[in-house]
Amino acid sequence: MVRSPPNILWIVTTQWRAQACGYAGDPNARTPRLDALAAESVNYTQAVTPHPFGPFARAALLTGVPSPENGLRDYFDPLPPGARTIAHELRARGYQTAFFGKWGVGRRDPAVPLGGEEAAKVIVPPSERGGFEFWEGFEGGFQLNDPWLHGSQIERPQKFSGYQGDVLCEHGAGWLAEIENRKSKIEKFPPRFSVVSLEAPHPPYDAPAAGVVSRDPRAIILPANVPRGGAAELRARRELSGYYAHIEATDRALGRLLAAVKRDDTLVAFTSVHGDMHGAHGLFRKGWPHEESVRVPLLIRGRREEGAGSRDVSPVSILDLGELTLAKIENRKSKIENQFARISMPSVVSLPHQCDRPWRGVRTATRKLVLNADGTPWLFFDLDRDPREMKNLVADPARAGEIAVLRACV
Repeated sequence: MVRSPPNILWIVTTQWRAQACGYAGDPNARTPRLDALAAESVNYTQAVTPHPFGPFARAALLTGVPSPENGLRDYFDPLPPGARTIAHELRARGYQTAFFGKWGVGRRDPAVPLGGEEAAKVIVPPSERGGFEFWEGFEGGFQLNDPWLHGSQIERPQKFSGYQGDVLCEHGAGWLAEIENRKSKIEKFPPRFSVVSLEAPHPPYDAPAAGVVSRDPRAIILPANVPRGGAAELRARRELSGYYAHIEATDRALGRLLAAVKRDDTLVAFTSVHGDMHGAHGLFRKGWPHEESVRVPLLIRGRREEGAGSRDVSPVSILDLGELTLAKIENRKSKIENQFARISMPSVVSLPHQCDRPWRGVRTATRKLVLNADGTPWLFFDLDRDPREMKNLVADPARAGEIAVLRACV
């Protein structure tokens, strides 16, 4: 008997670094729903973002094409209206498609503040919604509470009361329930693909987190690569206190969304577009090539018998999520045969605390090489022996051979 194609749910978060999950061993992270999902999923333990900054990463995730080849070279570049996305690919395979939440690749006015209601109420025209049949969300604004939504059934932006994660997960679950109700009345009904895209746990870290109380910053357990005794430690503790509150609140919201998903007929992917340095090496925010910025969670749960609780250490990128998804639904081997994942920042983003240069590099499960824009080596780390990247080996003569091999792959 030929099985019908599975439904597909992508859950995409923002600034959630790979290390910040209970199942990944973070003692600060309270993520019981994601821990349960990980126990039923393939855990891609070496997954990275191709570009540790929102618009570049989102465009790559949607199209399977890296920046700038996908049309985004600068922070305010929009996704070209004619870009082919995973929504187009799945519609061509008979899927109904829907998108909920943070879009992040639309046209934006650089004069409009990135955070606030004005940015949250920017309209994304139907022709610029990436081919999704049903679309309900916002371009940006970082309104972690009381978000403004517009879309297929909401012509003008409308404020919805509540924590953003709760609102979006409720709307995503409602669409699935509505489709399921219609499906029960029709003999042959198309499979469904939906994306629920959340801004949390992105700043503002001090925003209310659905009743989750932030912990005492002094109780946060910091990794060894956060400098002690100065301003970086104080700031890291303060920000991480709120960060982990939003992680806990988002985990709760995702639990309710996952409860609405039929386990036997739905493929679920969970990831983030980038991480946050949070004081590692004295640095903050993203754009940096370090692990805290480029490593992201990636869980893929198939049907009940498919890979539950397994770990995959191949060097994949969220750029590959579309191909991984298509391979799953087409019951074939993935075309991804990477021995490494390419990572880069196409340009400098002129915002506080972000990386000060464009760069490009490669990351394997055990090594990372990063080049400056002019091709000169900047960073080289032995991730196997030095997972916190405490020692830059780029000038070590004993590593020249390894560096040369990886340099040819950038």
